[in-house]
Amino acid sequence: MKQKDLEFFSGYPPQLPYGANVDGEGVHFSIFSRNATRVWLMFFQSPDDDTPSDEIELLPGLNRTGDIWHTWVKGIKEGQLYLWRMDGPDQPTKGHLFNPNNYLIDPYAKAITGNEDKQDWFPPSTHPGNGNAAKVPKCVVCSDHFEWDLDRPLNRPLSETVIYECHVRGLTIHPSSGCQFPGTYKGIVEKIPYFKDLGITSLELLPVQEFGYCQQPTKNPFTGEKLNNYWGYNTVGFFAPHGGYSSSGNRGEQVREFKWMVRELHKAGIEVILDVVFNHTAEGGLNGPRFSFKGIENSIYYILNPRDGSYMDYTGCGNTFNCNHPIVSDFILSCLHYWVLHMHVDGFRFDLASVLGRDEKGNLLPNPPLLKRIEELPILRGTKIIAEAWDAAGAYQVGDFSGRWAEWNGKFRDDVRKFWKGTPGSVGPLATRFSGSPDLYGDDGRTPHHSINFITSHDGFTLNDWASYEKKHNLENGEQNKDGDNTNNSKNHGIEGPSSNPAIEVLRLRQTKNMMATLILSLGVPMLLAGDEIRRTQKGNNNAYCQDNEVSWHNWDFTRQNEGMLRFTSELIHFLERHPVLRRQSFYSGEPEEGNYFPDIAWYGAKCTTPDWNGTNLCLGLLILGKGNHSQPGKETTPDIYIMFNANNEERIFYIPAPPGGGTWKVSIDTYSESPKDIYLPGTEPELGKELKYPINPHSMVVLTADYEH
Repeated sequence: MKQKDLEFFSGYPPQLPYGANVDGEGVHFSIFSRNATRVWLMFFQSPDDDTPSDEIELLPGLNRTGDIWHTWVKGIKEGQLYLWRMDGPDQPTKGHLFNPNNYLIDPYAKAITGNEDKQDWFPPSTHPGNGNAAKVPKCVVCSDHFEWDLDRPLNRPLSETVIYECHVRGLTIHPSSGCQFPGTYKGIVEKIPYFKDLGITSLELLPVQEFGYCQQPTKNPFTGEKLNNYWGYNTVGFFAPHGGYSSSGNRGEQVREFKWMVRELHKAGIEVILDVVFNHTAEGGLNGPRFSFKGIENSIYYILNPRDGSYMDYTGCGNTFNCNHPIVSDFILSCLHYWVLHMHVDGFRFDLASVLGRDEKGNLLPNPPLLKRIEELPILRGTKIIAEAWDAAGAYQVGDFSGRWAEWNGKFRDDVRKFWKGTPGSVGPLATRFSGSPDLYGDDGRTPHHSINFITSHDGFTLNDWASYEKKHNLENGEQNKDGDNTNNSKNHGIEGPSSNPAIEVLRLRQTKNMMATLILSLGVPMLLAGDEIRRTQKGNNNAYCQDNEVSWHNWDFTRQNEGMLRFTSELIHFLERHPVLRRQSFYSGEPEEGNYFPDIAWYGAKCTTPDWNGTNLCLGLLILGKGNHSQPGKETTPDIYIMFNANNEERIFYIPAPPGGGTWKVSIDTYSESPKDIYLPGTEPELGKELKYPINPHSMVVLTADYEH
């Protein structure tokens, strides 16, 4: 058949994924819609075109199989721009929002162009049709070909993983980054030497799936500056890497540049974990725009109120993806397949993952089929799957995800913060978190490394700000300081915000070292927020989702201003690498292991007696038996470790048990000391001496090590 100058044919309903797939001398297009009555495929020459250069109407008797509309178009090549239109019932109370005036983005598009610079393509809520195609980003036909050079996902064990959560643009866009390609995928590659020196093994990237960058209605009330959706938790295209992070173009070049970034990171031994947002989309709620799912099959893709067709909102973003509907589940699984098979990513962190466990009425399921399918999907078996185990509607499921699922351990963050803040009764919770959270992961066959330990993340205070602010300071977000969490378990140590008082500054630095040391030495997978190692500040903003400016950007000048903190963090990670007992894949039992005279872990108070688990004396000592067998000479061992915490306002004298292996205690870490004596390099540690006691300064942490004496 011909329409204008195009030759097109019936095509066929392909295996997943759908979308646009280069096929011989043309491209095969397919899309799902159950209730559409007419479907058009449109081609464009430029992202700013207001009308298509060609348009094909798909015929139900020829181009439809079941609920799949499909066609093969001869002569179409990689780089071609396209959109869809659909007609059908316009019955909002029944969930149908078809409008032939809507230009629709393909949910399976592998690249989208024009999104990053269109300020008004989301139409007003009073106009359901987006009318002018010039305002709508265009889908790009892409080939999956890339020279991977035998690259594969790294599949690093969780027990050997140290995660660094960062923002692609924010990491290198600041002028101080010194990058040739700031704010891009290439800029990430330019920082590989820094990642290697720091010691991290895995980058967890804030959303890189194409998102509505300009879909932020507020302005900075002080400057009038338009604010943008900086973090990216507002997905437009789930298969498409964000074009705004490409240095080479956005008509498919972003796909190749993303793949190149992954390949180069893999060469350096660094994994790529994506923060993915399957709980909602950028189409918002009742008054939100209709540019994709709403105009294609609104009644299936979203959880709707059966009474009036309104959107059930369990995400705080206006809509909720209907994740456990079979069509939507297949879409999500197909997307994960694509990012692993064709983009070679190593894992996923699922934003508001509790939504993935809700049924089509919004109820939490006891055994969510989608979560099980993700866990069991053969292609993903070596892939890291990490849940943010809560949502915005009250579900808090930390510890409840099963099987292979790892979790962001929000209880670790809260309990560690409370201890170092000085909260009475926090010694017991600290011990539980430090030992891998067995209360959460020890009763269902999981290991300590199913706990992703973190003290800060993109969502909340930075580590520096945790020690500098007791209240959030989000007025620049334009929401009258109503946004962001009010419970931060933080302490300003004398004054809110920056201080010229040397004593306050010294205490804040010590507290950041205490927090960082607790994070990295705890059993589980440590996750660092980018910039915490150099005391990056957001000036007290604990919800900088819309701040694409110096509030959020990684200021590399801090690497020189806070080089002591940077060194301390890096050496902590190397200390973790050298002591596999801190990365053991089973929980501490507190009992002697086979062949040993000593328990694998023992807890003490400052006087070498029972700790004050629930009181106000915030002291804790713990003895960790070195890996190996102390009862049989000649067996391989690693050092015994004794760790002492003092979160009190006064010095405490700690009495210390003798090393089980018969060696001599050496001071490896003392957060009270100034750099470089806050953490010693191997072979330089001073001996403790024969007197088994040590004065621990206020708000300090000390780590002793002792080799086995043969």
